[in-house]
Amino acid sequence: MRLCMLAAGLGSWLLLVTASGNVVAGNVPNGEQIYNQNCVACHGMDGKGTIPGAPDFTTKGGVLSSSDKLLVDRIMNGYQSPGSPMAMPAKGGNPSLSRKDILAVLAYMRQTFSAQGK
Repeated sequence: MRLCMLAAGLGSWLLLVTASGNVVAGNVPNGEQIYNQNCVACHGMDGKGTIPGAPDFTTKGGVLSSSDKLLVDRIMNGYQSPGSPMAMPAKGGNPSLSRKDILAVLAYMRQTFSAQGK
């Protein structure tokens, strides 16, 4: 996986190129803030999941190895993991999140949790 940090305005932007060629561009500080406000209750500060059925984002070859298209779709529209007693609501239950917000969250998650699974 190759990371490229770009300075843009007041924030740090991440251009992440995964081994499968996926490219995620997002404002990492915004993604972290959005994750902490909307995702942390179920997915945890460490990305390992805090409730039954929440995936461990740090597992090598796990959820974060999926394509950007698939992950953005699941975040935008909601998803129920196999064996999970409940589904993640669309946009983590926050209908005000935009696609740009979702890309920022995904960039933050890939930068933060994918590195742990190596």
